[in-house]
Amino acid sequence: MTAKKLFSVVLLAVFFVSSTVCAAAESAKKATTDKAAIKPAGTGGDYVIGPGDLLDISVWKDEALTRTSVVLPDGKISFPLIGEVVAGGKTLAQLKQELEQKLARFVPDMVLSVEVKQCNSMLIYVIGRVNAPGRFVLNANVNVLQALAMAGGLNPFAKKDSIKIFRHEGENTVIIPFRYSQVADGEHLEQNIWLRQGDLILVP
Repeated sequence: MTAKKLFSVVLLAVFFVSSTVCAAAESAKKATTDKAAIKPAGTGGDYVIGPGDLLDISVWKDEALTRTSVVLPDGKISFPLIGEVVAGGKTLAQLKQELEQKLARFVPDMVLSVEVKQCNSMLIYVIGRVNAPGRFVLNANVNVLQALAMAGGLNPFAKKDSIKIFRHEGENTVIIPFRYSQVADGEHLEQNIWLRQGDLILVP
């Protein structure tokens, strides 16, 4: 075999291997993308305390430091020895840690527990062209399709592909589009996000 022919064979082998690797990578990328699309975005997360929630706070073997507190509209609760504490906007773990730090100088080596006795702040709103618009209290994670079902579904005049979710992010409001037809057909399922406290769904 001449050197020229040998060089051509080597080039063909390199091209074949590169093509195979690229095809495998592209296939893996597509599989990952498809898998991500099946799972709605924004799943889970620790529960965030909000106004109206009823909290059970107790220090083991200390009845004076065991009570049920309502989170006020300003997000605060009142607790013996330390006074007012901001609970709204925090997770249970964050509030527990803060209470432990504040109470440590009064009660060393304490065992503190913080639980949500009643969840009243997990509210969402569905307005517009649905059969039963209104405010809904949630006791479980709910996505957009489930919320629309809770609101009685879309009425015949709804612009199903112009639905918007309004969400507060700090001081800003984020608008998230939702195209009902695509999700109902099993496409772009990432739009079917899990809802958060205060989300408002507008069906024009």
